[in-house]
Amino acid sequence: MITDEMKTPSVPALERGLRILELIASSKTGLTFSQIAKNLQVPKSSIHSLLLTFERNGYLHRSERTAKYCCSMKLAHIAEAASESMLVIERAGSILRKLADNVGFTVHMGVWERNEVALVAKVNPFSSARVATWVGKRIDFHCTSLGKCLLAYQPESEVDRLVRECGLLRHNENTICTITRLKQELAKVRSVGYALDDEEEEIGIRCIGVPVTASDGTVTSAISISGMVDQIDEATFPRLSFRLKEAAHALSRRSVKPKSFELNRFSA
Repeated sequence: MITDEMKTPSVPALERGLRILELIASSKTGLTFSQIAKNLQVPKSSIHSLLLTFERNGYLHRSERTAKYCCSMKLAHIAEAASESMLVIERAGSILRKLADNVGFTVHMGVWERNEVALVAKVNPFSSARVATWVGKRIDFHCTSLGKCLLAYQPESEVDRLVRECGLLRHNENTICTITRLKQELAKVRSVGYALDDEEEEIGIRCIGVPVTASDGTVTSAISISGMVDQIDEATFPRLSFRLKEAAHALSRRSVKPKSFELNRFSA
């Protein structure tokens, strides 16, 4: 079956740029403009523009002596950060699987990435309805349990900046839409050690999130469970929040600190 994603065209210039980076990265000593052009069936004018763009943005370095292009340390730092984040996710896999099966709900893991929260892991229980999310999805910081957990441990000046630049998108009547109320919510997260999304992003869906810390106490990620409002309620909340904190503690013992990552009904 052809999906909408398959129908969406790729960006030719980006594809060419990626081919150039891959070609240069595969060379031990770098490549000249002529060598790059010889290996790629791409107009020389396009190659020149792409090389110049990569060089200006710090992804490639051109030697004045040999005129060869080499990958810069900026690419190395990106690769290192990606490797470390993958290590964190790999270590988290078994814990998240156990949590999902124990509570019977979908488990998410999120990290702070620029001005958003990025989902880096998702585990569905073997039996339960599936949640319409995916790894790589960006979610709001003010109306999700993961976002609140991660934002709660940012400096207040950073909270002010994010609200000023990104705003507080209103999803429904439950969404937090003022910075005063958001700061009160974040203080509550720090006090009780968990965050609640009580139908703030989507009506009918309730989520509980807890922060995950590195050995130095820094919050590096957050994990959450998502379910229907009739599944996560006053009766089930104590058990579910305990399981979440238990999993977060296990993750903290295994955690390394990723360099690329800078989250009243239930007494929440």
